Amino acid sequence: MLRICRYKKGSQIASALYHDTRIVNLQDLDNHICHKQNQTPNSLDWENPLLFLPHGSNEKLGRNLFEYWNSLSAREKSSLELKTDSVQLLPPLPIPPKFLLLAGNYAEHLEESGMKAEEREDTFPYVFYKPPTTTLRGSGETVLIPSISPNFIDWEAELGVIIGKHCKGVSADEALTMVAGYTVVNDISNRKFRPNPNRKQRPRDGFFDWLHGKWFDSSAPVGPCITSAHDLNDPQDLFLRLDVNGEIQQESHTRRMIFSVAEIIEFISSFVTLEPGDLISTGTAAGVGSAKEKFLRHGDKVMARIEHIGILESIMQNESTS
Repeated sequence: MLRICRYKKGSQIASALYHDTRIVNLQDLDNHICHKQNQTPNSLDWENPLLFLPHGSNEKLGRNLFEYWNSLSAREKSSLELKTDSVQLLPPLPIPPKFLLLAGNYAEHLEESGMKAEEREDTFPYVFYKPPTTTLRGSGETVLIPSISPNFIDWEAELGVIIGKHCKGVSADEALTMVAGYTVVNDISNRKFRPNPNRKQRPRDGFFDWLHGKWFDSSAPVGPCITSAHDLNDPQDLFLRLDVNGEIQQESHTRRMIFSVAEIIEFISSFVTLEPGDLISTGTAAGVGSAKEKFLRHGDKVMARIEHIGILESIMQNESTS
């Protein structure tokens, strides 16, 4: 499968083929093939993986480089590889125009949270927003436990969908053709944040407390890579899991979504224009910490994984020690 990550080494930001413990810089690979063929290397924006994925301006080149890589000998491959742990993985897409997330899209998660899962026909997807400039973090980066409310920080492993093409009013039947690729999102949440806990309760306080607990800095690890939509044909056929310090907390499957990826895109695009690079996180499964009264603490290691994409790793850190 074609998987592309975005990384930083020294002052360089670049895109690379992602192979779990090893990566291959796309520009280095392009230089390699051009040298062999006595051609001039391409002068491109090598920092943006989306350009090499479906609907990207260099999609064909991305596929050619991937196929060229697969044709190389083991010796040639080893000369081009970097160890993943020798670089800093960044969020695998540049800052998205919009970062939209779903609430309550797995029936089991609703039920463990004390809510009733309504019949699909009787409801619609609940969508909220996180500010992408301050929430996104790459795999392996620290996630800050906010000093203002540190005791109820929760995890949520989710499938992330990256839009590759402008679309408005798209049908579910054609929605997946608008996707560039898929990634892993951990929608880290502060479930019991209560601004001014001595306040007088108002009718809508519970709603806004819930939203406020979603937006704190670094609360959206994303990565480690993007799997091309052309290589991952069915986003409803993916196993997902989340571990905290090696202990399994969430284990589910994307077929258990109430609204499928295609239906989510159809719904959002019915009233919002989706743009290339928009990131949609599709909701989490059962197994969140609040259902067990178990929350994240300083030093915890969180690993969210989705098959055919990879493992998104985060280290929790108290904000006061950052």
